[in-house]
Amino acid sequence: MDGMTMEAVWLNEGQTCSFLALIEASGLTGEEVQWLMESGALMPLPAAQAESQPQPQESLSFPAAALPVAMLARRLRDDFELDRAGLALALRLMQRIDTLEQEIERLRARLPARSHPA
Repeated sequence: MDGMTMEAVWLNEGQTCSFLALIEASGLTGEEVQWLMESGALMPLPAAQAESQPQPQESLSFPAAALPVAMLARRLRDDFELDRAGLALALRLMQRIDTLEQEIERLRARLPARSHPA
């Protein structure tokens, strides 16, 4: 090996990730995660307590799918030296691409087998 450390996390749909675990695993700061929440890129799970009481950041939980989004945000920020506006735009475009790719796969699955491109 070339000394590079790789880490893998197996995500299940029902798993959750705490605010602090999301920060630790993604390499983002708490402020960056908060900003991603405000921009709509990361959505915490609904709180069990009353809606009128704001939840402290440390008690927030996210679906496991938030982790790859946060990790992508950190990579985009670092690799392209993006500011917040650029990062928000890049994340929206990446999410749109993902949505369109899923739609293409869904439509391909509906085509007869002989119609699939080789």
